[in-house]
Amino acid sequence: MVALQTAAATGLTRIGLSSAHAAEPPALDNAPAIVVGSGYGGAVAALRLGQAGIRTIVLEMGRLWNSAGPDGKVFCSTTAPDHRSTWFRTRTEAPLATFLWLDLVNKDISPYPGVLDRVRFAHMSVYCGRGVGGGSLVNGGMAVTPLKSYFAEQFPTVDADEMYSTYYPRARSQLGVNPIDPAWFEATDWYRFSRVSRKHAERTGLRTTFVPNVYDFGHMQREEAGTAPKSALAAELLYGNNHGKRSLDKTYLAAAVGTGNVTIHTLERVSAIRLGEGGTYVVQTQRIDNAGNVVETKEYGCGYLFLGGGSVGTTELLLRARETGALPDLDASVGTGWGTNGNVMLGRANHLWDTVGAHQSTVPVMGIDDWANTANPVFAEIAPLPMGLEHWVSLYLAITKNQERATFSYSGGSLALSWTAAQSAVSSAMAKKLFDRINRANATIYRYDLFGGNRAFADDFTYHPLGGCVLGRATDDYGRVKGYSKLYVTDGSLVPGSLGVNPFVTITALAERTMARVLVEDTAP
Repeated sequence: MVALQTAAATGLTRIGLSSAHAAEPPALDNAPAIVVGSGYGGAVAALRLGQAGIRTIVLEMGRLWNSAGPDGKVFCSTTAPDHRSTWFRTRTEAPLATFLWLDLVNKDISPYPGVLDRVRFAHMSVYCGRGVGGGSLVNGGMAVTPLKSYFAEQFPTVDADEMYSTYYPRARSQLGVNPIDPAWFEATDWYRFSRVSRKHAERTGLRTTFVPNVYDFGHMQREEAGTAPKSALAAELLYGNNHGKRSLDKTYLAAAVGTGNVTIHTLERVSAIRLGEGGTYVVQTQRIDNAGNVVETKEYGCGYLFLGGGSVGTTELLLRARETGALPDLDASVGTGWGTNGNVMLGRANHLWDTVGAHQSTVPVMGIDDWANTANPVFAEIAPLPMGLEHWVSLYLAITKNQERATFSYSGGSLALSWTAAQSAVSSAMAKKLFDRINRANATIYRYDLFGGNRAFADDFTYHPLGGCVLGRATDDYGRVKGYSKLYVTDGSLVPGSLGVNPFVTITALAERTMARVLVEDTAP
């Protein structure tokens, strides 16, 4: 196996087994299979194709994060962001806008292909990871398997028993999911914030649950002991982790490159797809440099095309292809069924005696599970707010059962989303019902100084964009795009807007299920 971190990280990088080089590629590259995007679905496709002996090119619009900056680190911290933090912006765009109503969170930066992007639509923003590994580079790593009954409700044509006996375990194993040591959790100062929220939930009569993670908790314990370099205990997460986290570049993608059949091209944004000769596909890309300049336009040819560009990226590619006539037979449902997974963020102000700790691990490990409350289902992650000082804030990312859905449209060269503020308000109302109970039971109040505009609830962004190419509607039950042969979707756009928990393990498991079927039925000699 070849670690991707050993490859060169320039804009011309092509990451392969034998070497990483910056030689000018030919005008047209052909490969049996092309994978668009290196997030969860794309990474699964790349690994399984490579293991099957199928030469595969992965096209990734972000860079390979492996070269250290002037501070000797690859990624910058959450509390001291610089140009590495954000995708071609002049200022960072963290979910928290202010603290004590002061502009202390976001910083001015120089434009650069940073690791976190915030894609803005009229009434909703979507956070996306940019780089080899996609969202795995910037998420909280909470590796949650949804309630089986809710999975079956969302995917009525998928065999839930098979998913839970075969594909979820396969995904968790390859992702490196591990639990926190409960005894260490109870003793360490770094999770005082979680224990305080647990106490408040229990006082309300609510259940909390531990959540496994892809962060190596053995490494985290060594961080506390001073025998391993600090990452989660050094305010790293939102803009990447330098140590400890089992992101896709260290798991699926490293294994994919290790097959010798997979090459990853970085800083290449796919701009269009169309049919080629003999039922093949042509993929057009724009290669950029670190300033964002387009330095080359390329075309690739392939027999099998796997789309793993995420809910926004994959949907945009397919809509553009349908509306421009490049793939006119795409199903009318492409672009529909999109939702936020009910995301809403909020903070509570604790009493002076309920200290959450100046030391906080950035890796969340516990949630308030009230999903069984049929009148108001909510799963609320107990989130960290590492500022290096005591602030008495309990922060949460609530996942609500918001059944509102929106539609993407493509016109005049741009993507639009029909989501409205009224649809977001559904999530906030559900979160408020839960946290009003917690506040009443603990005589606490909301914080209004964190999100701008004196708001207690931030419902205008999502970490969990889902839908747009829903499984069984825009595709068949295995992600094969309707209307075309050997064209597949493997990412979160397959999920119909809601999952009830963090979605990446489900996306990974669904992609494993797709690849198991495709490699048997679609690639036979």
